[in-house]
Amino acid sequence: MSLAIVSGAGGLVGSATVRLLADKGLGLIGIDNDLRKSFFGEEASTAWCIAELQKSIPNYAHIHLDIRNSDALTSLFSAHGKEIALIVHTAAQPSHDWAAKDPEIDFSVNAYGTLNLLEAMRRFCPDAVFIFTSTNKVYGDAVNFLPFEEFSSRYWLHKDHHWAEHGVDETMSIDQCLHSLFGVSKAAADLMVQEYGRYFGLKTGVFRGGCLTGSGHSAAQLHGFLCYVMKSALLKIPYTIFGHKGKQVRDNIHVADLAQAFWHFFQNPRPGEVYNIGGGSFASISVLEAIEKCQELTGNIMQVSIQKESRKGDHQWWVSDTRKFQAHYPDWEYRYTMDDILREIFLGMKTRFC
Repeated sequence: MSLAIVSGAGGLVGSATVRLLADKGLGLIGIDNDLRKSFFGEEASTAWCIAELQKSIPNYAHIHLDIRNSDALTSLFSAHGKEIALIVHTAAQPSHDWAAKDPEIDFSVNAYGTLNLLEAMRRFCPDAVFIFTSTNKVYGDAVNFLPFEEFSSRYWLHKDHHWAEHGVDETMSIDQCLHSLFGVSKAAADLMVQEYGRYFGLKTGVFRGGCLTGSGHSAAQLHGFLCYVMKSALLKIPYTIFGHKGKQVRDNIHVADLAQAFWHFFQNPRPGEVYNIGGGSFASISVLEAIEKCQELTGNIMQVSIQKESRKGDHQWWVSDTRKFQAHYPDWEYRYTMDDILREIFLGMKTRFC
């Protein structure tokens, strides 16, 4: 049986990937030390999800391991060697705001942890495929200087702009803009993954995600936008909007669709390739629109406040152009619309919390 290693296995993307790969018949090793709990508190702990994976997936083995520990990764990879066919790297410190509190931990997890995994692959399973969950934040706040039109509940690019219909493609520069320290650490990892593909010829792929979402998110205020709005509506938690009048737009891709994209890349990898991946125009939503939808689904009126100042380096608008990936992998398609995503999150959180 071919073996897959998934870092951040208890997180939103990691757990969805584990479930898909288990269904495809791969053996699974999950790496997760629940560092998310130390970042964002008890509500963000991945322990509940790890327990579910261990209970429900017979061919899943979990290892409590920190990806900054190169010796531990060496032991793991050397023990399995060329049995390892796939590494999906989803572990990260994922927050703008938290990164500024401790830049050293942020960079060591996001950049050095990625390098450790790449080196372990190069030494012990160089024929494997390496998939990295990057972020649109590698582009920094350059998108905020594009021409926007303001509507009643959202911003959108001016209709004459070449990205207005399909979103931002991979030609956008990552230079000469404000990234946040999180964006920088992820950009360093992103470039390293590309380089191991282009320089060493390894089968690496980079997926620069928009908003990745689904009911499996251990959402907190600093990470997990759509799930945290739903959680706030469901549990009647006061919700704060940070800047842009709540009209900032995000595209949302369900992690089940993202995991399917990973599978397609695994079947036919293109070394060193980079893809913007998100919900595109058809699965985009503003904060104000998300609040309205969550109130409708839960039947609760939310207590919402707005801070004038936005988060440093945050996007006023983001929509991913996924046409490059779709051109390379035409059999991949979306299965979740925006309404499907919101219903799935509502039902999943209702089961967990109510």
